[in-house]
Amino acid sequence: MRIESWIFGGGPLFFVPVAVVYGFLTHWTEWVGTLALLLVAALSGMIGAYLGYTGKRVGMRPEDRMDAEIHEGSGEQGHFSPWSWWPLVLGLACAGGFLGMAVGFWIVFIAGGLAVVALVGWVYEYSRGDHAH
Repeated sequence: MRIESWIFGGGPLFFVPVAVVYGFLTHWTEWVGTLALLLVAALSGMIGAYLGYTGKRVGMRPEDRMDAEIHEGSGEQGHFSPWSWWPLVLGLACAGGFLGMAVGFWIVFIAGGLAVVALVGWVYEYSRGDHAH
């Protein structure tokens, strides 16, 4: 994860000067773009720090070594829920939230409640029922 941490960790070195230049070009009258660029810099720095920390904790992957073979990266890559319906419910809740912002704000509250139900269901999916561990 060394390359990924350097790429994302270098993001603030790019986005902060761009935000300052953007501020000067707009005479500091348009704050949304400047704030958005600063937030992108902060998010990039946080992702880079996390990947750097995880890379030190996990060690080198086959992708990080020049002498690695293709077969070293094979095997299980993680745990995924192939029969889960909760991502669909969460996506519908997000779509309902955006619809509520466009049509009527009262829909956002319904979509927020549905999103909470979907998140709790997705998190605790393997804690009960047929797939409990």
